[in-house]
Amino acid sequence: MARRGLQEINAGSMADIAFLLLIFFLVTTTMDQDIGILRQLPPPVPDDMEKPPEVKQRNVYEVLVNSNDQLLVEGQRMDIRDLKAGAIEFYTNPSQSPDLPQLTRVSRTVVQDNLNKLRQALSEDPENKEIKDKIETWEDKLIAIELIGDYSELPSSALISLQNDRGTSYDMYISVQNELSAGVNELRNTLSEEKFGVPYSALNTSDDNDKPKIKAIRAVYPQRISEAEPKDLGTN
Repeated sequence: MARRGLQEINAGSMADIAFLLLIFFLVTTTMDQDIGILRQLPPPVPDDMEKPPEVKQRNVYEVLVNSNDQLLVEGQRMDIRDLKAGAIEFYTNPSQSPDLPQLTRVSRTVVQDNLNKLRQALSEDPENKEIKDKIETWEDKLIAIELIGDYSELPSSALISLQNDRGTSYDMYISVQNELSAGVNELRNTLSEEKFGVPYSALNTSDDNDKPKIKAIRAVYPQRISEAEPKDLGTN
């Protein structure tokens, strides 16, 4: 009796099925996305720029992180759980400490006088970008005055200076960034709830009614966190 030959398998249809399954997994699978820190870096410094004036030490809140993930804040060891409170104290200086920034009172008269002078200067030099930028800053302050009244502000040179060691872990780096930002956000939320009845985080940047409120809050509490290039800070 003759042996029946084996029937060939149609590989073409299997390839079609495999291709369809591949498309299905590509469409339905969720990919992990890298999330960075939303912070705008300063523009490059021009070569011909004049040397900036010396910044007073009281206007700089110095935060260092070593390779052992230890914090040194203003020359003193600090637990990361205290970092947010330290940033808030730097921004507000509630005890009028000579080691922290001296806040100045911003009133409608002061803002209007500066705007008048700047607009006069711009009329004499219409293409001066520096004057235009200053006018925009003072206009934001005027919005703040109209919405929340007189307020106290940090000196223009005051900032939080953050520097990490090259051996600092990524988790510690993110934690420090989060705590510093949380301090500013807490101040913003408190002011917004007091003046507008909602936290700052609830304001919508695309809502025309919220835009001036956001500008006002940011004028009072700007986020000034400067990050230096990592270097070898040591372990102690």
